[in-house]
Amino acid sequence: MTDLLLATTNRGKQRELGRLLADLPGRVVTPQELGLGLEVEEPYDTYAENAAAKADAYARASGLPTLADDSGLEVAALGWGPGVRTNRFGGPDVDPVAHLLARIADADDRRARMVCWLAVAAPGPSAGEAPAIELFSGVVNGSVTRERRGDGGFGFDPIFLLPSGKTTAELPEVEKDRISHRGRAVLAAMPRLRALVGSP
Repeated sequence: MTDLLLATTNRGKQRELGRLLADLPGRVVTPQELGLGLEVEEPYDTYAENAAAKADAYARASGLPTLADDSGLEVAALGWGPGVRTNRFGGPDVDPVAHLLARIADADDRRARMVCWLAVAAPGPSAGEAPAIELFSGVVNGSVTRERRGDGGFGFDPIFLLPSGKTTAELPEVEKDRISHRGRAVLAAMPRLRALVGSP
């Protein structure tokens, strides 16, 4: 068995991915635990390319199998944005949730979807060789509420309303993990992850 590195320093993502990967043999480790201080640009227009760039950089730096995530919220009233720009939506000193609610305050069409792409990188057999990267995705459809509801999750969870009538911030963690965009992507990636970390 070998360790799996999460290519993110986002504590919310680390907690959520840690739960989703709890049944995976071996350890799931973070950049902070390994002392990795990488700054990886995300210049691309697709989640898949951004996730692959992060997975590649962290796998090369660590020599470990690596899982990278790029995800976002897509809102009909914003032309299905902010999408890949979600984590920078509104700018560095702006509450992105409040900013989004203000932008679509008068919108009748509040359809939205959460999208996740995962990149799984297997380090090359020799130093400096490019990792082999595979991609997996997950999507969950919903809408945007008019105010925050619930205190679970992180990011846009308090305003992402599911067809059940609850926001993802109002769900117990185990239920959110089962139906979330990230949960669906991890489920798709799990056979590859098990093979990489040496699961029987």
